[in-house]
Amino acid sequence: QVQLVESGGDLVQAGGFLRLSCTAFGLASRYLAMAWFRQAPGKEREGVSCIDYSGVNTYYVDSVKGRFTVSRDNNKNTLSLQLNDLKPEDTAMYYCAAAFGSSCLGSPAPRITHWGQGTQVTVSS
Repeated sequence: QVQLVESGGDLVQAGGFLRLSCTAFGLASRYLAMAWFRQAPGKEREGVSCIDYSGVNTYYVDSVKGRFTVSRDNNKNTLSLQLNDLKPEDTAMYYCAAAFGSSCLGSPAPRITHWGQGTQVTVSS
């Protein structure tokens, strides 16, 4: 059974930082591109960042460029997202996701095959 388990969400003040983690179970995630999505109340889910299977190529939505950093450890089947200089508009449920293939295809929002359950990030002003 495939499971993507996120952790690290919290309530922080604007300007603060968090580190989200995701561990993949039952999935050869090292061969897949992995991504982070987020969904704020009343808004559509959006792709935040994608990292290809090798970790060499990364992609970000414009609103987080320079503030968020995605990384992965294929030996541990883990995916991370460092969130710095957080803003109230970053408040959302953040989801870890496994992509359909090994490449992000140049996008922070690749086609997804598996989703995690989400971890809540709340940024107060």
